[in-house]
Amino acid sequence: MSYRMKLRAAAKSAEILLYDDIGADFFGEGVTAKQFAADLRALGPVNHIDLRINSYGGDVFDGLTIYRQLIDHKAQITTHIDGVAASIASIIAMAGDTIRIAESGFFMIHDAWGGKVGNASDLREYADRLEAVSGQLANIYVSRTRQKPEDVKQWMDAESWMDASTSIDRGFATELAPNQQMAARAVYIQARHGYKHVPKALTFAGKEAARSDVKARQQGLLKRALRHAMGEARTSTGG
Repeated sequence: MSYRMKLRAAAKSAEILLYDDIGADFFGEGVTAKQFAADLRALGPVNHIDLRINSYGGDVFDGLTIYRQLIDHKAQITTHIDGVAASIASIIAMAGDTIRIAESGFFMIHDAWGGKVGNASDLREYADRLEAVSGQLANIYVSRTRQKPEDVKQWMDAESWMDASTSIDRGFATELAPNQQMAARAVYIQARHGYKHVPKALTFAGKEAARSDVKARQQGLLKRALRHAMGEARTSTGG
């Protein structure tokens, strides 16, 4: 995972590489809103920001704060979904004036979730808070995509993983970027974030199936080439 901000002084532009979880985890890793704000200020005045994302999400409040910082920035922002923009990372992606998604990219939205220890009253209060946060997230998606609120809420409730084409059709992205390979790991995704519907294309099983398919095709091409070569050899020796 990786995170950095890089200034391109000559063009008064900058690149933000957000290939990490949002918010600090138990080990202190991840991108916090506080760190992001400090780094953004350190860039100074820039006219354009390329925001590159490959993140499975993280802390919702760090993510909302980062989104707000980008929305309030004076620079023109181009979001590049290089791999995955999932959960709160998909909200951060919405800050782009233009949102480009890789042909192999995925965009995922879902309801806010978490855990709480306490009595029945505590848990009811926590559930209400989760619903309120989900409503905030839905409002951001609706404002950007112009989709019906009930459709967006349904997609969130279903934990919807959208490929590049669907993301563009539904307004979560505006442009298709050239294809590039992703480094997503489904075991990591599911264990760390608890997602239920990770697409097969992002799983180890999917990757292994793809490798097997490629290997089979290569073997088939090799066999055809050998048969072709042997046929030419027979023709030439049979003179």
